[in-house]
Amino acid sequence: MDIVVIGGTGHIGSHLVPQLAAAGHGVTVISRGRSSPYPADLVWPGEVTTVVADRDEQEAAGTFGALVADLRADVVVDLTCFTLDSARQLTDALTAAPTPPHLLHCGSIWAHGASRVVPTTEESPRRPHTAYGKAKVAIEEHVIALSRAGDLAGTVVHPGHISGPGWVPVGPAGNLDLGVFAALAAGEPVALPDQGLATLQHVHAADVAGVFAAAIERPEAAVGESFHAVAEGALTLLGYAEAAARWWGREAVVELQPLPVWSEHVAPEHVATTVDHLTHSPHCSMAKAADLLDFRPSRTGLETIREAVSWLADEGRLPALTV
Repeated sequence: MDIVVIGGTGHIGSHLVPQLAAAGHGVTVISRGRSSPYPADLVWPGEVTTVVADRDEQEAAGTFGALVADLRADVVVDLTCFTLDSARQLTDALTAAPTPPHLLHCGSIWAHGASRVVPTTEESPRRPHTAYGKAKVAIEEHVIALSRAGDLAGTVVHPGHISGPGWVPVGPAGNLDLGVFAALAAGEPVALPDQGLATLQHVHAADVAGVFAAAIERPEAAVGESFHAVAEGALTLLGYAEAAARWWGREAVVELQPLPVWSEHVAPEHVATTVDHLTHSPHCSMAKAADLLDFRPSRTGLETIREAVSWLADEGRLPALTV
């Protein structure tokens, strides 16, 4: 098949593109040309084609949808769509094509809002409470409606906290503060908000790519459906901190503080990120991907995070792991 990957040099695309090419597909990547695939040891085969295009600029000019449609791909994977208007410009062009492709959109488990019944399934109600989550729900509804109407074959993949080598993972305090990991490595006290029982659900970027690849290979099961892309099970902040400390041969020293007290000693940007994660506390099921796509994550949440932390240590941003 001929496959277009929009945003193919990012977190997910860096793993998805070589996987698709290795499977024998012709792959065209659309990117702004401002970044390279990562991590560095991921090698793209030479047959991958790159089209340099700035989506924001093209959409402002009203030409982005046509640019994608003119590539006449069998499959389009959209990893960089964040508004309904953006989705509509693409789908309007694709549905007008002589043979509309299979469109796979990257959503987010934030579409569910806060977890009610866990593990949350794809059929659970959508109750988003952030602008980002609401936008992802609107796009999902649009893509699935087009698919079920027969206008376009559509699939939506909802990742959790994408992680792995190459960037900072969401940490045990529910934010991106590397100081929390550094304190755990040194055996110093770490403050966590509330009872430390809010949950996080990481996923390795390679496993998100794996869900997309499985959906591409099984369109009869994937079209008109949405799928989670998360590691099996969720981590509490407390359990996460205790496990991470052991990577440096330490026992975590945790101080549990009410959120207002904890927030007084944390940078505002980290507080906002933590509150976002606390109010969602995701725990999503991967049963649907296993049943319909025969896909199961290759890594647990802790294995995923450890890879990211090990990379940060190699970069000199955290102490070297000892266990």
